[in-house]
Amino acid sequence: MTSSTAAPRQQRMSREDRKVVAGTMVGTTIEWYDFFIFAQAAGLVFAQLYFAPLNEDSPGLAQLVSWATIGISFFFRPLGAVVAGHLGDRIGRKAMLVFTLVMMGSATALIGLLPTYAQIGVAAPILLMLLRILQGFSAGGEWGGAALMAVEHAPVHKRGFWGAYPQIGVPVGMIIATLVLFLLRSSMSQEDFLAWGWRVPFLLSVVLIVVGYFIRKAVAESPVFKEMTERKQESSVPLKELFRHNTKQVVLTAAIFIANNAAGYLLIAFFSAYAQRTLGMPGGPVLFATLLASFGWLIFTMYGGILSDRIGRVRTFQIGYGLVFVWMIPLFLMIDTRNILAYGVALFVLTIGLGLSYGPMSAMYAEMFPANVRYSGIGIGYALGAILGGAFAPLIAEALLRGTGSSISIGVYIMVLCAISFAAVTMVKETRGVPLHVGSGHTQAK
Repeated sequence: MTSSTAAPRQQRMSREDRKVVAGTMVGTTIEWYDFFIFAQAAGLVFAQLYFAPLNEDSPGLAQLVSWATIGISFFFRPLGAVVAGHLGDRIGRKAMLVFTLVMMGSATALIGLLPTYAQIGVAAPILLMLLRILQGFSAGGEWGGAALMAVEHAPVHKRGFWGAYPQIGVPVGMIIATLVLFLLRSSMSQEDFLAWGWRVPFLLSVVLIVVGYFIRKAVAESPVFKEMTERKQESSVPLKELFRHNTKQVVLTAAIFIANNAAGYLLIAFFSAYAQRTLGMPGGPVLFATLLASFGWLIFTMYGGILSDRIGRVRTFQIGYGLVFVWMIPLFLMIDTRNILAYGVALFVLTIGLGLSYGPMSAMYAEMFPANVRYSGIGIGYALGAILGGAFAPLIAEALLRGTGSSISIGVYIMVLCAISFAAVTMVKETRGVPLHVGSGHTQAK
């Protein structure tokens, strides 16, 4: 029986249940660990080591291009989502999860071995961008598979809770990455960090790949995909089927994600670099404050999933985006005081709204699509939302700061995105409890 037709399970997770949630969380943890250390390196290192010649004619251009390397990979996320979604809807969720995990980690480890511009010239930034593109391609296929493995295994009344596990991979990955960076920055000089220390977090990704590979290999295939196979109802062209019947759902999933992803990438990449480079705050305390904010993001993301099982996905999203909206201006006013305590509180409070608008995402997105195009649908929608949201958020924030001279303009930018995402989620008919099994054919849009 599928998760949507089975009788409610006992409250405590079984050993197999724990394997499932661990398997879905580990990949997103590694993905966001990789993305976070890249974002931090883009803010603190890459401009000097890979793009410095750009500053000769235009001071500051190297940093803008360095921020842009974060965004370039997002254009390849939809391609990764299309490929992984097509194969995931045909050959299974599990196989694609293992494949994307290895691809992401391999690209990250190779960045840690990449020579600099001073060593090999223009080939260095080109190779850096190619590896970043490979990260984006694998990330495009990662999240959709992880979300479906969690939600399609879950009891109906706990889909939000189970679906929050791949979501907390973001703050868990951020915690691991921030802790590694904090230890490195605290134990070596700026010169040593710039010379070789920044490479260590990238090379440590190899350890995470090995652990993640064995965890994922032990996870059973999704029961919904098994049902598709048994009934021989998997679509021969799921991508074609997706856009024939579910284009509106793809657009809505993209729009819902925009604000969360943009605000999240400011937390992941921009705030730390802004505090250190622009405001002159010490690196160690700034990273420690980011670490504490990561724990807040973890807690409120998990709570967002649980809350969505009680009051619904749509209302939980609306509360989250409302909180992010009203906090944007106070956030930047507190950061600009240059007080580390105010900085830490500002970031921690932001994670309340971020968590509530991220925790329910796996469950709601899975419930918005029929089984035969579900992997493709949520993966492509998520990837498009990331392009429109977080891909160039640090770059846009830097440009707004330089153009207006005020960080408040960045807050207004995120507020506009919150309004868009709030409107999009309001257009979705509540999805909590809809059937996920083959042939349900539901459409969750007003």
